[in-house]
Amino acid sequence: KALRALCDQHGIVLIADEIQTGFGRTGRMFAMEHSGVEPDLMTVAKSLAGGFPLAGVVGKAQIMDAPAPGGLGGTYAASPIGCAAGLAVLEALEKERLPDRANHIGSLITTRLRKLAGQHDCIGDVRGLGAMVAMELVKDGKPGQPDAGLTSELVQAAARNGLILLSCGRHKNVVRFLVALTASDALVNEGLDILERTLGELRGTPAARQRQA
Repeated sequence: KALRALCDQHGIVLIADEIQTGFGRTGRMFAMEHSGVEPDLMTVAKSLAGGFPLAGVVGKAQIMDAPAPGGLGGTYAASPIGCAAGLAVLEALEKERLPDRANHIGSLITTRLRKLAGQHDCIGDVRGLGAMVAMELVKDGKPGQPDAGLTSELVQAAARNGLILLSCGRHKNVVRFLVALTASDALVNEGLDILERTLGELRGTPAARQRQA
């Protein structure tokens, strides 16, 4: 809201990047809805067409209508297949209530991860909105000590066990979870079971660590 006020004060266009967060991922149609702030322009892609090549910019009429007719365009714009996929995605979002599904998936994941954090002090933080969740790995249970090494080991070991994880973050110590909103609870839990088992292989189970102590 402070950024919106600053942009309004100085006549700056506020652009929201909703390419990854848009179309239900965070439990709302668009992530900006969580803040109650209305951007001037918004970029969209990815989930817009369920993975098919399609992207767009939407915004306020005074900006979008400013170019003369034909002033904006692209060689491969408006692909019929991508547009058809986009229409199907919009129908599925409404029919299957996928933003609500995102909240359910996010709750399922964060509940399991926070329980896992109680068993492994290397998990320094679990956070997210809807089905966009992050788990931060740290050294010796200290939030200010990122553990990029363990994160890399976890990603590689999980892949060997049949689970693909994505790492990210400034310090390369964050594992992010971007589960498809159409995934079943059983599939999500299967992935989390593999994650729990893999972390136990790398760090030892709570019972094993207690015996060593």
